[in-house]
Amino acid sequence: MILVALLLAAFLINLDTTLVNVALPALVRELHATTTQLQWVVDSYNLVFAALLLTFGSLSDRFGRKGMLLAGLTVVGAASLAGGFTTDPAQLIAARSVMGLGAAMTFPATLSLISNVFTERRERARAIGLWGAIAGVAIAMGPIVGGWLLEQFSWASIFIAMAPVAAAAAILVALVVPASKDPEAAAPDVPGLVLSSATMALLVFTIIEAPAYGWGAGRSLAGFAASAVLLAAFIVRERRAAHPMLDVRLFRNLRFSAASGAVTVSFFTLFGFIFLMTQYFQFVRGYGPLSTGVHLLPVALSVGAGSVAGTQLAVRAGTKLIVTIGLVAMAAFYGWVAVTTTATISYGIIAVQMVLYGLGLGLTSAPATESIMGAISRRKAGVGSAVNDSTRLVGGTLGVAVIGSVYASIYGSRLTATLPASVPAPVAAIAHQSVGAAYVAAGRIAALGHPILGQALQHASTNAFLRGLTVGCLVAAGVAAAGALLAVLFLPAQPAQPAQPAQPASPRAGEAGTADGAHEAGTHAYPASAAP
Repeated sequence: MILVALLLAAFLINLDTTLVNVALPALVRELHATTTQLQWVVDSYNLVFAALLLTFGSLSDRFGRKGMLLAGLTVVGAASLAGGFTTDPAQLIAARSVMGLGAAMTFPATLSLISNVFTERRERARAIGLWGAIAGVAIAMGPIVGGWLLEQFSWASIFIAMAPVAAAAAILVALVVPASKDPEAAAPDVPGLVLSSATMALLVFTIIEAPAYGWGAGRSLAGFAASAVLLAAFIVRERRAAHPMLDVRLFRNLRFSAASGAVTVSFFTLFGFIFLMTQYFQFVRGYGPLSTGVHLLPVALSVGAGSVAGTQLAVRAGTKLIVTIGLVAMAAFYGWVAVTTTATISYGIIAVQMVLYGLGLGLTSAPATESIMGAISRRKAGVGSAVNDSTRLVGGTLGVAVIGSVYASIYGSRLTATLPASVPAPVAAIAHQSVGAAYVAAGRIAALGHPILGQALQHASTNAFLRGLTVGCLVAAGVAAAGALLAVLFLPAQPAQPAQPAQPASPRAGEAGTADGAHEAGTHAYPASAAP
């Protein structure tokens, strides 16, 4: 029941990352949102979420993970309910920002509590596998749930429906989850909290804005440079602090740092996949929002299966092997899609491709997460969980920004080269905005008595989209292949064994080493019901 409560909370947060996307057209119609406002309806949540993850992960270790989880669920539920009653885009963006705050309070606590309740490595690996499965399934099911709600109710239902789920999760957490915190926590590292939040906020903001201004623009370069300066200041501060928020020496442990890199790569490819495939299904294949979500089900199911199997296989065969296989599978998926996808390819082939991708994602992200959490003391599980979650968000944000930029550049140049000269300039400008806008423009031209010209515009925009998709897939395949190479070179197969057999120790002494050290020795510093 503890695991059910924590998985429900994790499901809610992950569902919210993709749920709102299918409502964007409705927000244009009913709230008259501009393109920029639509972007910030999505990105305000991710920006606040990313900026505050490390802060609340650290604070949960000090003040209590269960209390932080309950507070976060309350904030998410209240902000979601408020979002459903907003009447203009600015109010909705504000509500989404508060939802991001609640997500930052909630999500690290779910994984840190799992690590403190399930202390033996095989048991913990099984629980983290389910946590990874529910995360992947929730992200993939966002369009399904959102599409169904939109077909039955208004856009407001997307937000209002989250409130009772948050309430149910909070009640279950209150009833069954044990209290847990770092028994030796020092005073909060305020400079570290401020610097980590500023670094993440500026980095994610710059990544979000870079496609619009250009990756080489002065604004973008200044943002990345300032983020690097803040990161350096954070590292210096944490190395000198008597009680640092995050012991940066952890990154010398390749079981922590290399696994964090694998998680970043896997979520880079995941959010890139969602960005490309939802457009392909809705525009090129003509599926509605709910149908698009249903057609993505093979990914959701295979991510779940891969996550559960991956953590168990990693315990037996080694994290290096399983994570590498997962990354190779993701690279193979993108390469396969790049060379085979057309407007008329059989959905059966697409489904097989998505199963390959979902298994690859599950085999990568869940074992890598287990490696991260096994490399850090359970006393600091909150901040360790926050590092894992931060890599997911940064990787996902980068995936959309980089792959989106590549796709948009190729789409625009290809459309310019193939667009019929007889297409009026204003219509051509509309078609360059997106393939969806091009399809709408083509339909209007045909309705005005120019069916051949409309068909030519639609054909040109489809080819431009497929070309952009192909190149975007090749970029994602390259990133996944590079991640596989780095996993082979740097990711340890198994946690380091203790130098000598562990002796019975007091609970506090048992916490001194890494989590995996205690687990592999067969010692349990705390019973499950009284995990620190």
